[in-house]
Amino acid sequence: MHRVASSGSNGGSVRARKEKKLTYVLNDANDTQHCAGVNCLDVLKSSVSSDQSYLFTGSRDGTLKRWSFDEDAPLCSATFESHVDWVNDAALAGDSTLVSCSSDTTVKTWDSLSDGVCTRTLRQHSDYVTCLAVAANNCNVVASGGLGGEVFIWDIEAALSPVTKANDSTEDSSSNGANGLGSSQPVASLRNVGSSNNISVQSSPSHGYAPTVAKGHKESVYALAMNDTGTTLVSGGTEKVLRVWDPRTGSKSMKLRGHTDNVRVLLLDSTGRFCLSGSSDSMIRLWDLGQQRCLHTYAVHTDSVWALACTSSFTHVYSGGRDQSLYLTDLGTRESVLLCTKEHPIQQLALQDDSIWVATTDSSVERWPAEVQSPQKVFQRGGSFLAGNLSFNRARVSLEGLNPPPAYKEPSITIPGSHPIVQHEILNNKRQILTKDAADSVKLWNITKGVVVEDFGKISFEEKKEELFEMVSIPSWFTVDTRLGCLSVHLETPQCFSAEMYSADLKVSGRPEDDKINLARETLKGLMGHWLAKKKHKPKPQASASGDILSVKDSKKNPTASKSEDSSAANDPVYPPFEFPSVSPPSIITEGSQGGPWRKKITEFTGTEDEKDFPLWCLDAVLNNRLPPRENTKLSFFLHPCEGSNVQVVTLGKLSAPRILRVHKVTNYVVEKMVLDSPLDSLAIDGGPQPLFAGNGLLPSGSKPWQKLKPSIEILCNNQVLAPEMSLATVRVYIWKKPEDLILNYRVAIAR
Repeated sequence: MHRVASSGSNGGSVRARKEKKLTYVLNDANDTQHCAGVNCLDVLKSSVSSDQSYLFTGSRDGTLKRWSFDEDAPLCSATFESHVDWVNDAALAGDSTLVSCSSDTTVKTWDSLSDGVCTRTLRQHSDYVTCLAVAANNCNVVASGGLGGEVFIWDIEAALSPVTKANDSTEDSSSNGANGLGSSQPVASLRNVGSSNNISVQSSPSHGYAPTVAKGHKESVYALAMNDTGTTLVSGGTEKVLRVWDPRTGSKSMKLRGHTDNVRVLLLDSTGRFCLSGSSDSMIRLWDLGQQRCLHTYAVHTDSVWALACTSSFTHVYSGGRDQSLYLTDLGTRESVLLCTKEHPIQQLALQDDSIWVATTDSSVERWPAEVQSPQKVFQRGGSFLAGNLSFNRARVSLEGLNPPPAYKEPSITIPGSHPIVQHEILNNKRQILTKDAADSVKLWNITKGVVVEDFGKISFEEKKEELFEMVSIPSWFTVDTRLGCLSVHLETPQCFSAEMYSADLKVSGRPEDDKINLARETLKGLMGHWLAKKKHKPKPQASASGDILSVKDSKKNPTASKSEDSSAANDPVYPPFEFPSVSPPSIITEGSQGGPWRKKITEFTGTEDEKDFPLWCLDAVLNNRLPPRENTKLSFFLHPCEGSNVQVVTLGKLSAPRILRVHKVTNYVVEKMVLDSPLDSLAIDGGPQPLFAGNGLLPSGSKPWQKLKPSIEILCNNQVLAPEMSLATVRVYIWKKPEDLILNYRVAIAR
């Protein structure tokens, strides 16, 4: 503790630049399952070269997964992880390329038969990318659409990623960087889009390539469809119209009106002549693009239609949506039948052999019988009805209770998912989070270890939160959200470095018990431990006086740049309270000084990643033990004798101490001042002499005189005796409860 001047001047402040944040995503014990709604499906059917079929799924948890089937039992054979936000759509372009799009504003291509290799990242969009379309017989042609009315047509063989991240590889043979970046790659400019917090990247095209732009939409695009040869593209969205394009030139050929609400899904037949559309107005429409008119309207659903799948002959359509029902409709006779009902809205459908895969806002995926080869067999089971041509016809039938029972009761295969987290509470110790998932299961997480401490099962979330309450005050050093269905912990400098704890409280052995440990730095060490271990044999990066990381070449030019650094910082051990698991490890999401955001599991670092792919402040903290200036790490208070007592005044003016200082340290301060600065026999409390010593006063020889005298002192706040292990911050928040400087009182302990 030290005195604080009663007044002072603040120097001129300089506004700090906005630094990139680092996020780590915690995975539950089984990360082979999706933990959020499944937005997209596609099936890679067996071929001459391979008799294995695969199902690909993309989820709101930001990952894609490939599923194989051994005797019909689903097995997750690969996870594709690079997107940093929801995966909104995915499509296969040929037998070996998977294309995906995301709310992170990117389109990515993957080697679909690999262990999850991202081959390209395309960054032309400025907002969420919501939908894709692929030409079946010309798999190089892929269209992407999104918010803001953007539609791009890509030749994915010619396209090279304008910006490539640490975990993306490219086929550019001229690249010479560790992460595949060539010197000709442009630097991306970043800006916020609309009201969202997502960062969009605008880059000049690399190597002269630019996608074809289909200009015309003034509002968001939700659906795309392309014919097999890639000569016709149809788009729809919040404008409630269908626009038809020539994807080879980006020119618009027609605009079709009919829907009264957002167009959510589109299908084209192989020739590009006929088109099916589903809308938030609950209607399905069949269009003849040659005649530029709507042929039929089908009122089957009672709410928004989000998913369509059609037989190869384009005679029967399977449909699902917000009403949680899957229907089969004969486009010629208008006869419809309810195949099954779900517990969640249906997001997308995919046909495989005689079955249909159904994805919902739940994290699981199911395969249902569908008689795809002979749809008439379903109608022969009975229970069919004629689809109306106006939406109120179908709604009226539903209200009258005339809905027939579904044709199928149970799916043939279920791929289970983990239940997404729907509620969370950061506990006062700022190291644990209580969560509740969609199945009402309550768990306690330790975020500095990335593990579930305890699974309480289905209990009251509010009651457990009250039970776990601790009267402690630690600064909020992180934020958290559950947008991906799991815990995403965000660290931003300098706020994340505001929390410290004593090593004794963390049970860290080998360090003095009152040694202060910064929670963010130790957490970063745990997250980057695998990267550091793989990188040890490489030369250590140096830092310039301005804080910029220097290359090895630059450091030779400036050998004094790192003299003040702690050269052993990178070799500090990871303490047990900050060790992350190697089974179901967390993933890091961040952004460096080049490229865009990237995501990777901490155990998949190879040590070859460029340091520029990490935020500079993270490297400074982990490699150099250099933390930014922090605010509010100390607390000011006054220390006075209790009112009415004759105990001497041990100090005048305001004191300052670390927020985490324990009350027993204040007691020691008072004792030391009283014993050293005043004759003890002259002290009295409440008009009479009181014993100031506890014990017999006998200490080993060599002790200082005041150490042989042990006054029994109590520290109070608001007339409440404080527990010795309370921190000053806790006293201020829970006992003092005032905005003014804290006032503590001391007295000789009253004998009881």
